[in-house]
Amino acid sequence: MLVGAVGYNYRHKKDFLMDCPDGAGCPLILLIKEPSVFVINGKEQKAEKNSFLLLSPDTPVSYHAAEEYYTDDWLYFNYEQGDREKFDRLCIPRDTIVYLGNIDELSQIMRSVAYEHQLMKDEHEEVVRHYFEIFLLKLSRQLKCSDNNSCSVTDRNSRFMQLRASIYAMPENIADVGSLAEDMGISRSGFQHLYKKIFGVNVMTDVINARMERASQLLATTNLSVREVAERCGYSNEYGFMKRFKTHFGKTPTEFRSMV
Repeated sequence: MLVGAVGYNYRHKKDFLMDCPDGAGCPLILLIKEPSVFVINGKEQKAEKNSFLLLSPDTPVSYHAAEEYYTDDWLYFNYEQGDREKFDRLCIPRDTIVYLGNIDELSQIMRSVAYEHQLMKDEHEEVVRHYFEIFLLKLSRQLKCSDNNSCSVTDRNSRFMQLRASIYAMPENIADVGSLAEDMGISRSGFQHLYKKIFGVNVMTDVINARMERASQLLATTNLSVREVAERCGYSNEYGFMKRFKTHFGKTPTEFRSMV
């Protein structure tokens, strides 16, 4: 598969409308993150949050938000020899909206595809191909699991593992422990107890470590200001971020950047 364009976590307001009466022109994968309305081949369908769709190049389609926002990950690509058979072998349906229940892991892979695709460093095309292969294998597994109530994807430990991966992939999106517990459908105290039991550390330790890891990467690889780095790591207060960074690394962000 040749990736042409990819976007991660794009958000649009309710007046957004994607209208492709002649199709997208090439295969398009969507990870749908908000309730939305699709018209595929003239038939209106509602897509739930956390759904998947693979559109064929010439399939007429339009879609928009069902509520306040429309958010998705998207990937345009072209088939190479043998790719269509691969999709069939993996039982990945075309032009059919499929509810997956949890797309965090798939979205994290899509994020990696988008980052590597834009990086344009040596061998980035090969890296993107491998990420895409992993995405399809994980997708195929989850599609099979969606019809199997005994699948481990629904297991408690699996959900916690996905949550932890999400914390390290997107620490800027973590609000507070209460929100995480609510998303998992358990009490705050029960959530904290289970998290530490499974991983051996409390959840806020992981959140802080993930934010500091992201901050060190941004300071080393970008020209963003300290304030911008703080915001991208989930801190609304620049000085609170600087204090946390120095406690974690023993250096201020500016001192750290000057050494890399």
